[in-house]
Amino acid sequence: MDFILIAVIVLGAIGLIAALVLFAASKKFAVYEDPRIAQVSELLPGANCGGCGFAGCGGMADALVKGADAGSLEGLNCPVGGSEVMGQVADLLGMAIANGEPKVAVVRCNGTCEHRPRIAEYAGLRTCAAMHACGAGETACGFGCLGCGDCVEACQFDAIHINPETGIAEVDEEKCVACGACVKACPRNIIELRKKGPKGRRVYVSCVNKDKGAVSMKACKVSCIGCSKCEKECPFGAITVGNNCSYIDPEKCRLCRKCEKVCPTHAIIAVNFPAPKPAPAATEAPKAPEASEAPLQPKGKEEQA
Repeated sequence: MDFILIAVIVLGAIGLIAALVLFAASKKFAVYEDPRIAQVSELLPGANCGGCGFAGCGGMADALVKGADAGSLEGLNCPVGGSEVMGQVADLLGMAIANGEPKVAVVRCNGTCEHRPRIAEYAGLRTCAAMHACGAGETACGFGCLGCGDCVEACQFDAIHINPETGIAEVDEEKCVACGACVKACPRNIIELRKKGPKGRRVYVSCVNKDKGAVSMKACKVSCIGCSKCEKECPFGAITVGNNCSYIDPEKCRLCRKCEKVCPTHAIIAVNFPAPKPAPAATEAPKAPEASEAPLQPKGKEEQA
């Protein structure tokens, strides 16, 4: 019995000493976490999409709290939660936050099967990254949409799909939260986040082809040829031409659509605008009497003459 009692006392002493060591270590090496971080995390949608620029909602919450302590939340925005969630976060942190204009993903390629015919057959790994690494893909255009769906796989909101008829990625505006996952997944940098615009209206160049005009037209009938007609026509200086391709700055564009009318290849796309009203039919002018026909006079006057 003495041996058992001694063993119990020794083990108890070891346990007590270990507990005291662990308690001291926990106090010395404790990492303080602001309780507001957990509160902000609960307000965020928890999508962990990375659209805010951080690895997940936890990183975004930490950045928001640090921004509040610094006195500014500028540049911090949750694209999934939008202005509603950011407003709740601002109220929790006692800060004012400016509502950013909503954005949407735009696929800058209009090279459908009709405009950009297939000239080869790709038999490798069916991903955009793999096909792009092998060359131009199945068409002569080395800049257009490959249609393998890397952007579809990256989107967590089912907001982008490949149209089987055109072979091009298409964005569902109602589902898109502008998280930017599809932008990062596209190996050709075709997808861009642009302002939705008033009533969802926007104008953009649906092409990123950097080849010279003659070469790009052979690859795609609706490619931008860098002719600068749109740049000269724009009264707001919103269009620039670089590397044989035009670009419309959404910050300067006033949606006048003058550039769309002068584009010779129809590479400029206008979205969600009302259909143009039909021109009024021209009214026919009354037919003038022929010179040989003399005007009729009353019979009484003829007799008097």
